[in-house]
Amino acid sequence: MNTNDYTIRLERSEDYRAVESLVRESFWNVYRPGCNEHYVIHVLRDDPAFIRELDFVMEQDGRLIGQNMFMKTIIEADDGRVIDVLTMGPIGITPELKRQGYGKALLDYSLEKAAEMGFGAVLFEGNIGFYGKSGFDYASKFGIRYHDLPEDADASFFLCKELIPGYLDGITGVYQTPQGYYVSDEDVEEFDKDFPPKEKLKLPGQIF
Repeated sequence: MNTNDYTIRLERSEDYRAVESLVRESFWNVYRPGCNEHYVIHVLRDDPAFIRELDFVMEQDGRLIGQNMFMKTIIEADDGRVIDVLTMGPIGITPELKRQGYGKALLDYSLEKAAEMGFGAVLFEGNIGFYGKSGFDYASKFGIRYHDLPEDADASFFLCKELIPGYLDGITGVYQTPQGYYVSDEDVEEFDKDFPPKEKLKLPGQIF
């Protein structure tokens, strides 16, 4: 990857459909047969928790090759406090450029911008093998639990990064996923009809 061959900027309204198509291509058959992430991002843009100043696209030679976005959410602390935090994603890179460093470059840039805006921590679901390289660790190490997850369940998918060192010191509690991420299969199917047909496949490693 040449660091001079891409630019990162804020998403514009005229990018919306191209970004949704990019996200669809990036996530298709990855976590489930087909995907819902392109509809999720479509819905989240109208959510009050959506942060327009942290809604980024990556461009190369005039075409979109990646995107990332952030949402405001909370930790319900065990001592009764409500702690403001961020969650992130979907974050996607066009399939032919995955594993070439573009995803990490976009991630690191967007995390830096979130820190500059004064946000304290980011929590979300992801793979520690990739996100650990950008400073994420298991949320359990910070004393933060994933909502609705049984105590003995595997929570290794649930990650955290402090943007302000010590922001979560002395805090234990439950993270809440913003409601906008929960979409119905029926709505996804209807939305997907506006895109070129693609085959849904049940593949090894899918989690849904």
